[in-house]
Amino acid sequence: MINVENIQVVFGKGTPLQKQALNGVSLTIEEGSFVTVIGSNGAGKSTLLGVLAGDVLPSGGRVTIGTTDVTRKGTAARAGLVARVFQDPLAGSCGALSIEENLALAARRGESRGLTPALGSKRREHFRERIAELNLGLENRMRDRMDLLSGGQRQAVSLVMATLAGSEVLLLDEHTAALDPGMAEFIMNLTQKIVSERKLTTLMVTHSMRQALDFGHRTIMLHGGEIVLDVAGDSRKTLQVEDLIAMFRRIRGQTLDDDALLIG
Repeated sequence: MINVENIQVVFGKGTPLQKQALNGVSLTIEEGSFVTVIGSNGAGKSTLLGVLAGDVLPSGGRVTIGTTDVTRKGTAARAGLVARVFQDPLAGSCGALSIEENLALAARRGESRGLTPALGSKRREHFRERIAELNLGLENRMRDRMDLLSGGQRQAVSLVMATLAGSEVLLLDEHTAALDPGMAEFIMNLTQKIVSERKLTTLMVTHSMRQALDFGHRTIMLHGGEIVLDVAGDSRKTLQVEDLIAMFRRIRGQTLDDDALLIG
């Protein structure tokens, strides 16, 4: 479970560029829940993920994951609890290392590392089995460098990497935005499968209104660093993409920019 209480984040405090990125955000997410997060540019979506990952330490408030207060813990200290997949397929993995070497590093996330071998025959076989589940043929390329893979292939491997260390929370930061429509659909279906099978507590930031409604159990809308919509259950099932866009227009009090949201 994730519990966020009255989180405040201020960037550039005391300078002419001071910005209130999150303003009193409170949120409880039950274990195993899949929440989609939407909002226009600058709404605070990525900042919220950063607070949960430990990349951004809040100016005020409290963050609890499970029974652990992680408010003042940085990214490394949360590595065993939180996994993240980024928008850029090149982020979150090392292009100069092979697929199996990247998997080996991901499997030890949050653990102390000594001089024992990272890869043995049993571990190699386990990694090969996990990659074979993707049905991309990558199980026959385990010693290929990651930078030889396409963006979609790399995101698929990153999703596997995110599940290897037994993290309780999966954060997805627009992880299909850089992919073509066909591969984006593949990655979203893979995401749904992995989240469901492993019962991961998941937050997915997306600019796609269609993804926000088609996936997960609950949708949150951020605007101006605050939660302005929190919908689940039957109320969410009746929502259409057009309804979300209309809400944005009302909240912003203006005509929605063409690039502010993506319907597809």
